[in-house]
Amino acid sequence: MSALIERLRDGLPQDAVLTDPDVTGSYARDMAGFCEAGTPAVVVLPRTVEQVRHVMRTATALRVPVVPQGARTGLSGGANAVDGCIVLSLVRMDRILEIDPVDRIAVVEPGVVNADLSRAAEELGLSYPPDPSSWEQCTIGGNIGTAAGGLCCVKYGVTAEYVLGLDVVLADGRLMSTGRRTAKGVAGYDLTRLFVGSEGSLGIVVGATLALRPRPPRQLALAAEFPSAAAAGDAVCRIMAAGHTPALLELMDRTTLRAVNELTRMGLPETTGALLLAAFDTPDPAADLAAVGELCAAAGASGVVPAEDEAESAMLLQARRSALVALEAVGGTMLIDDVCVPRGRLADMLQGVEALAEKHGLTIGVCAHAGDGNTHPVVCFDGRDPDEARRARAAFGEIMALGLELGGTITGEHGVGMLKKEWMARELGPVAMEMQRGIKQVFDPLGLLNPGKLF
Repeated sequence: MSALIERLRDGLPQDAVLTDPDVTGSYARDMAGFCEAGTPAVVVLPRTVEQVRHVMRTATALRVPVVPQGARTGLSGGANAVDGCIVLSLVRMDRILEIDPVDRIAVVEPGVVNADLSRAAEELGLSYPPDPSSWEQCTIGGNIGTAAGGLCCVKYGVTAEYVLGLDVVLADGRLMSTGRRTAKGVAGYDLTRLFVGSEGSLGIVVGATLALRPRPPRQLALAAEFPSAAAAGDAVCRIMAAGHTPALLELMDRTTLRAVNELTRMGLPETTGALLLAAFDTPDPAADLAAVGELCAAAGASGVVPAEDEAESAMLLQARRSALVALEAVGGTMLIDDVCVPRGRLADMLQGVEALAEKHGLTIGVCAHAGDGNTHPVVCFDGRDPDEARRARAAFGEIMALGLELGGTITGEHGVGMLKKEWMARELGPVAMEMQRGIKQVFDPLGLLNPGKLF
């Protein structure tokens, strides 16, 4: 251990190497509270690419595992430490290096907070659309690692669609650049996409070139109340089948609404079975909202309330962004599913989750990026109660199984991490898993990068 610390300090500032057990312990896990986490040997906080290269060269020489981290807002244990590892926190690499309004790109370091990039782009009449619920805390590097989505992905797409190029430090300390900053480019294999969603298991992202879009008009939203989550799912299908492209289409069930009200005192309707939020940033959002309101009514909505202005719209969206924090307060421990199904099976998924909550005697709130079919059933329970924990794990697994039965996937945007390793193997099958492990072996032959995740 002393040799490791000494070698790290040879190439890092004194304040970049943390060894106090109370401090390093605070870096042991992300927000997936029910996943195991080990004890790191040391936490390092580099500020430069060369410092990251020094860390990886040291790790390779001494055969020490490395767990890369951003803001630790992940929900699958993907940033959890393993015993004796180097935690490589990239939060101090937080510079926006360039925003080019002609080529519509941003060049950033991995520790840049998503919301900070969005605001900087907006000042130049541009936007960076991917907007996870944790956008005020999560970093671009973490977004790239998990291929994050967000509330606006129904219209604008997810992180993978905006990453044009990457600078990556490999396991042995070599620096590699992938991709491009041009509008087009097809030279060689698409290594950029390979790294997006790799959860730090193939290399350390130290820089990213991101596509930007023109800043859209301000959103105007509506809230539609439904007697059940399944009826809200039916409305989603009607909206998409009619050819509408909302900027967002989000769902909260009754359990989630009550939790958000308890946390925020917003006065959301608790008697309804589900609340569907739709927003448009088109030239005439009021007309689009009126058309969507009619479709919601046809699907059984008991009430449709358009926001009168941007302030009301923002309040509705803030309620949705508060959902996970609010549900955490219900049971103290959460298991958060991230099951994405075809839109046509969304109602089946929501009904199935309701049945599983009753079967296991648990509180399971559902919030969803409904326009993508990306549901987030949140199993709330007391982690100190062995029986509740057992039932929660059983319900969690059955929700993932239901998603696969409906033609979906076990994760739409949160990643696999530690939480879903078994289920990734079930979804992909043995041949695909063999290829996945082969890719890992090429980039990380010693198995040092984020071990215990994905596989």
